[in-house]
Amino acid sequence: MNQDPTFQFTGQTNFYRGKVRDVYTIGKDLLVMVASNRISAFDVVLPKPIPGKGQVLNQIAEHFLKATEDIVPNWRLSTPDPQVTVGHKAEPFKVEMVIRGYLAGHSARTYQSGNRKLCGVVLPEGMQENDPFIEPIITPSTKASHGDHDEDISREEIIKQRIVSEADYKQLESYTRDLFERGTEMAAERGLILVDTKYEFGKLANGTIVLIDEIHTPDSSRYFYKTGYAKRQKNGEAQLQLSKEFVREWLMENGFQGKENQTIPPMTDEFVHLVSSRYCELYEKITGNKFQPASTENAELRIEKNIEKYLSSAQ
Repeated sequence: MNQDPTFQFTGQTNFYRGKVRDVYTIGKDLLVMVASNRISAFDVVLPKPIPGKGQVLNQIAEHFLKATEDIVPNWRLSTPDPQVTVGHKAEPFKVEMVIRGYLAGHSARTYQSGNRKLCGVVLPEGMQENDPFIEPIITPSTKASHGDHDEDISREEIIKQRIVSEADYKQLESYTRDLFERGTEMAAERGLILVDTKYEFGKLANGTIVLIDEIHTPDSSRYFYKTGYAKRQKNGEAQLQLSKEFVREWLMENGFQGKENQTIPPMTDEFVHLVSSRYCELYEKITGNKFQPASTENAELRIEKNIEKYLSSAQ
């Protein structure tokens, strides 16, 4: 992937291109995060962008960051453009706090393989896919460096290897459970079930732990429709989902799971349009707001102008 920055902002000191976001450092302690329309699955960036996706993810994240700042402080300062968030630079903890309320996705695949332990957490016998856990389980993963796969890890190993101190890790667990509880309540208000999600945290220079990155978006979370869940579960039917899982399922059906020597299947215009419309549906269902797509004409110029305007006003 091309690592050259799209923009050069006033005061820019660093640039990093992630799988789906471009991150610009301004001075020593400010980050500008531009949500692109790139889409990734199985830790691979797919060849075609998805119109509207960056705006959807950025605005869902803004919605939930605002709604949870009473639980934990977060990195966000402003959203000067539909695809941009500006916030505090924090030193990220090298773990992702994954929390699961249901046996779905990776946990279901682990369970179906016969393994009854995930990240040191014992999984009960007799569960079927998409059943709820008695209480949500935390299954952390190590944050991958550029291009590497995230890996499951236990609480004990995180503390033993001193990836995170025990005191900080206990705080991350507490924040994770409280955020998931709030997300579950907000999802229920929208007729949804928050199945699982992940949170990322960092530490500011003054030692404050903050929530960073996105939160409760379809890229970081899985949702089921509440209506009909029990009936579908009783009948052993697949659950109706609001998440990026349908993209992963399409890839798996076409023989791709990100493994060596596998080729990404061709993305037709119809499939790209379908994914785009699903993301718009996700936004409206999750937030309760009508999606208002930003103009795609001169989008880069718009983004640059809005960021520079914010940076000049913040000085």
